[in-house]
Amino acid sequence: MPYAGAPGTARRRRGPLIVVSVVVVLLVLAAGSALYLLADGDEPPPVAAPTSAAPSRAADPDVPAPTVPATAAAPESSADPRFAKVGQCVRHDGTANGKPKLLIAGCAANTYEVLRRFDGTTSGEKDAETKCAQVQGYTNWYFYDSELDTLDFVLCLKQQ
Repeated sequence: MPYAGAPGTARRRRGPLIVVSVVVVLLVLAAGSALYLLADGDEPPPVAAPTSAAPSRAADPDVPAPTVPATAAAPESSADPRFAKVGQCVRHDGTANGKPKLLIAGCAANTYEVLRRFDGTTSGEKDAETKCAQVQGYTNWYFYDSELDTLDFVLCLKQQ
């Protein structure tokens, strides 16, 4: 006959109490997380979308790429030449590690207008010269060759 303090009797009484306690703690944590997420009033910043898409056409080396008037091309938020577009201007801002450092700038004297941009793999100077030879009126070229070929590009430029 078990006495009042027998281990078997006490264990049976605590089992449901532990299960209920764990469920209550989990519900409180879930409710707290939900309130935290719902109370966070910060919305993600809006993403700008283009207002119109440019018509695409096959590149014909005999037909020069259309250029945008210099007054219409405003520099992007970043002055890095990776973001330079046709019609924008870049300026030479010295050298870094023996390579020219270009920055997007407003079109003015001593700047270079981007006449054509070739995105994709480039192998360097010879490749840039070959690509820009197709562009009428170019005076200079600039290339960026990275370890990731998807980031490579060539800019065909015209000195202003």
